Amino acid sequence: MTTNPSVLISGAGVGGTTLAYWLARRGFRVTVVERSAGLRSSGNPVDVRGPAVAVVEGMGVLGALRAAATDVTALSFVNGSGREVGRVNLRAMQRASGSQEVEVTRTDLAGILYDAGRDAAEFLFGDTITALSQDGDGVDVTFRHAAPRRFDVVVGADGLHSTTRRLAFGSESEFVRHMGLFVATLQLGQPAERDREVVLYNAPGRLASIHPVRGEALAAFIFRAPMAEDFDYRDLEQHKRLVATAYADAGWQVPQLLDRVRTTDDIWLDSVSQVRIDRWAEGRLSHHPAARPGAASRAPPVFGGKIKGV
Repeated sequence: MTTNPSVLISGAGVGGTTLAYWLARRGFRVTVVERSAGLRSSGNPVDVRGPAVAVVEGMGVLGALRAAATDVTALSFVNGSGREVGRVNLRAMQRASGSQEVEVTRTDLAGILYDAGRDAAEFLFGDTITALSQDGDGVDVTFRHAAPRRFDVVVGADGLHSTTRRLAFGSESEFVRHMGLFVATLQLGQPAERDREVVLYNAPGRLASIHPVRGEALAAFIFRAPMAEDFDYRDLEQHKRLVATAYADAGWQVPQLLDRVRTTDDIWLDSVSQVRIDRWAEGRLSHHPAARPGAASRAPPVFGGKIKGV
């Protein structure tokens, strides 16, 4: 490799932006390519906890994350008629455990991590990798829009439906196993009735919740369902039908939430899946499947080859 190796990272989510920051600090020449035109806005809450707290402290962004925190203080469980049947005081639990965790939306987390590293790395939004060809000295990369380029290593941080994994290892069907669950999130565009509490409704095989996010309400649906043979993670109308079918006879505020599902043009849905792969690297090509929500990895927790998993 050269003195300052060039690294291409596929995916500008949480994993990709974090890796870009740390590699750039260590002298790598970093480029990040992201299929979306900008940072994604699925918005689901993420807990920054445990070892991740030290990572964001090292990046100097813990203060920004605390400023963007959802500031949820409790979980409230309701039945089909809306009556509260259980409650968890999150603040008391944090104080008792001494936890430094902070909850932010995935949108805010990705945006803050991007801001931390964008001046040290090159970002190509609205583009994707279409071909990879490696030899002993590097990887030739073809993009959908940008001119072909050569990098010392390529890292896939593009998650469950990884382009990098498909090009380097094989089709998604070889490695991805549906675990029987789907998750969907929907921004409601209005304040939550309880501005500091997550309200959860449970019924057999399904959960619905409303989460306050700094004045805006976020609805989430988690439900059991088999994988449809024709499932397309980009098919908005199919996603609406899946949610509507799963919650057709649900109580609480679910009928009103389903009305929003039917009319929205911005709902995120994907399967909870396990990615089983026996290696992270193939020469100078690698990926990490857990760089996106909904993915869990069975790959060994080590770095491999000349290119490292995020």
